[in-house]
Amino acid sequence: MGRKPVIEHDECIGDGVCESICPEVFELRDDGLAYVINDDPDPDLEDEIQEAIDSCPTGCITWEDE
Repeated sequence: MGRKPVIEHDECIGDGVCESICPEVFELRDDGLAYVINDDPDPDLEDEIQEAIDSCPTGCITWEDE
């Protein structure tokens, strides 16, 4: 894939949209923030990751080139 999703935690409000769209990659934890739990996701998940990025209300999820 050559890129991975990252979350800017200073901007995250923990609404959980990313986890509901792509739980294989994102997880909402007890601290109320979302985390990337798979930073080398299967290329088949790219559309779901992009949907999570597009759906994030604060825009805190982005792609990072590896």
